[in-house]
Amino acid sequence: MSKRREILKKLSWILREDDPEDPYYDPIHLGAMLVVCLTAAGALFWLLWTLLVFEGGIFSKLKALFFVLFTSKTLQDYGYRGAPYAMGAFEGWLGNLMALILTILLLRALHDLYFEVLRRAKK
Repeated sequence: MSKRREILKKLSWILREDDPEDPYYDPIHLGAMLVVCLTAAGALFWLLWTLLVFEGGIFSKLKALFFVLFTSKTLQDYGYRGAPYAMGAFEGWLGNLMALILTILLLRALHDLYFEVLRRAKK
């Protein structure tokens, strides 16, 4: 008889009532988390794609700009004939520039958030 009681005592955690303080599964929270994560991943993809790939990316434009500024090359060597019709290597510079600004703002916000949490954790 004591063996049976020991087994029931060990298995009693199955039959106990739920503590209202325990976290529980909520499908609404799971769905919202999935939507937020997919939206954040899409926004990050768009931001990086616009910065690095759109119309050659920002690095190709910076390379062409540095060659124009520091060598004897001209804007016409890179296909520039006049804005906005024939910009050559500088096509899409506004999109790349805006993506760069948004990336800097995002990194600054994450940096500030990280150090704010770090400061609160040290208290």
